[in-house]
Amino acid sequence: MGKTVDYATLKKGGFMRQKQKDNFSLRLQVVGGALTAENLKKIAEVAEKYGDGHVHLTSRQGVEIPFIKLQDIDEVKEELAKGGCKPGVCGPRVRTVTACQGNQICPSGNIDTYHIAQVLDQRYFGRELPHKFKFGVTGCQNNCLKAEENDVGIKGALNVKWIEDKCIGCGVCEKACRTEAISIKDGKVIVDYDKCNYCGRCAKACPTDAWDADSAYILSFGGTFGNTVSKGESPLPLITSEEQLFRVTDAAIQFFADYANAGERFKFTLDRVGRDKFYQVLEEAYNG
Repeated sequence: MGKTVDYATLKKGGFMRQKQKDNFSLRLQVVGGALTAENLKKIAEVAEKYGDGHVHLTSRQGVEIPFIKLQDIDEVKEELAKGGCKPGVCGPRVRTVTACQGNQICPSGNIDTYHIAQVLDQRYFGRELPHKFKFGVTGCQNNCLKAEENDVGIKGALNVKWIEDKCIGCGVCEKACRTEAISIKDGKVIVDYDKCNYCGRCAKACPTDAWDADSAYILSFGGTFGNTVSKGESPLPLITSEEQLFRVTDAAIQFFADYANAGERFKFTLDRVGRDKFYQVLEEAYNG
């Protein structure tokens, strides 16, 4: 008799069964959508040698190499490692962290999204949980990564404060504001922070740098996009430091680990256990 194949372990290591017998689509670990030229070369080589010569780009910035044969799996992993590539994960655990290009490249970006994605990956990637768990990091209110569709979404913000002695009263900030949070009265800029979404357009448009603008974070929790579509909620005030950010993400993922039933997404855990209980945990983490 042939050797029994442990499909669950293979799936955990990124090898997903195909319709075709003894063929697997290998999901690679990609952090924040970033791959080096060396990574890409090796992926192409493996796809040509062990697959059918093509790769699939997933909706979550992943790369999958289909038509990997069962007997080639160990050799494929060894070959990919030579190009700095690692298999990803599937199943009930923390998945690939997605990110847009952020403020290192994009003029609209308010945070270094790739750095945040790397830290999230180092802290949580592959952690065993009752169900899959997704992080998404987007750089600004343009929301290219659709942060609220994730179990935990992180959106870049700018915490803005007007500097009076640098202001020339040109009114550019008022025109740039899309939420009508800025008005000018008697030569002074007034910011209605109840309307402000911390997009930072005022500071970026200002010709005299008359704004203090510090990077910050808006977090959302419990988003889903699939059989059930649900927008994540943002119950916390603006998060103003990385230390505070990761205290909150630690608390969120631990709440899921503690209270979720097997096969239950984060949103449904919150619905069942109660969001008030969760928000109390978040508030404690937020305040340190």
